[in-house]
Amino acid sequence: MSTATEPTVALVDAPVTGLSLRQLAWRRLRRDRGAMIAMWVLVFIFGIAILTPWLVGLMGLDPYAFDGTVLSPAGSLPLGDWGGASWEHPLGVEPLTGRDLLARLMYGARVSLFIAVTSVVIIAVVGTTIGIIAGYKGGWLDTIIGRSTDLLLAFPFFLMLIALSPVLTQRLEAAGLSPEAARIGYLIIVFAFFGWPYLARLIRGQVLSLREREFVEAAVASGAPTRRILFKEMLPNLWAPIIVYVTISIPTLIAAEAVLSYLGVGIVEPTPSWGKMLADSVRYFAVVPTYLFIPGTALFIVVYAFNVFGDAVRDALDPRTGRGIA
Repeated sequence: MSTATEPTVALVDAPVTGLSLRQLAWRRLRRDRGAMIAMWVLVFIFGIAILTPWLVGLMGLDPYAFDGTVLSPAGSLPLGDWGGASWEHPLGVEPLTGRDLLARLMYGARVSLFIAVTSVVIIAVVGTTIGIIAGYKGGWLDTIIGRSTDLLLAFPFFLMLIALSPVLTQRLEAAGLSPEAARIGYLIIVFAFFGWPYLARLIRGQVLSLREREFVEAAVASGAPTRRILFKEMLPNLWAPIIVYVTISIPTLIAAEAVLSYLGVGIVEPTPSWGKMLADSVRYFAVVPTYLFIPGTALFIVVYAFNVFGDAVRDALDPRTGRGIA
């Protein structure tokens, strides 16, 4: 009895493609629906802030123009329901001034995001540079930097912001800046000055573990210059904590700017600010509640979206987290 031999089929393994840390992080992030929603909300808000002058001009609005015709005969409260909302003023107008709320809300977002993003960029550059140098060099340099960061962290943040406000703003105005630009510059300087020590200490701790790794020792043994070791070998391995710190710090600074404007030591008139709008709305809350809810809701949405996205980025960049990996 003969048996037929079946043809042998050679099995060829499909090539295995490795994924980089960035690709793995993006895969985790895409599977988080809340993070994706928060990301698109932030993209929309940043787009609105960037295009604000064009959009406001297209709608025929002016955030600085006083309009008494939309106020009651007494000259203080908006005419009509919902704070004077109409086709000409979709979100209503400010009590006492008649300025358009939508235009001021959009310009307020532009100011708040500019202050927060600029401050965080300075913090990231200064804190990362100092943290890498302190962690890698060690010795007396690390001691001096460590004591300096401890000294700055010992200061009460908000108290120093309030105390330094008149001095720094006067100096900036004396240097030729307008009062509005001086306040914005003052907030950026103080936020950056008191913010970099937190990131520097975080980066220093990461560098202390990285400098004992094989790839760093190999670079040292090959005679690579210190600059290359710090910024070519170590820095690419520090992007995860830097990105997480940036995404979490931006909403904190947005809220801080709003609080300072609410207290009267932040942005001043006529520059639009969410905190200033909230401060002015308190006395009209009983009769025009929308004046409080509109900037308050906008601030809540931005801060909440940043916090959700920041938490998701932290989870996505953490290699110990296995969520969302196929």
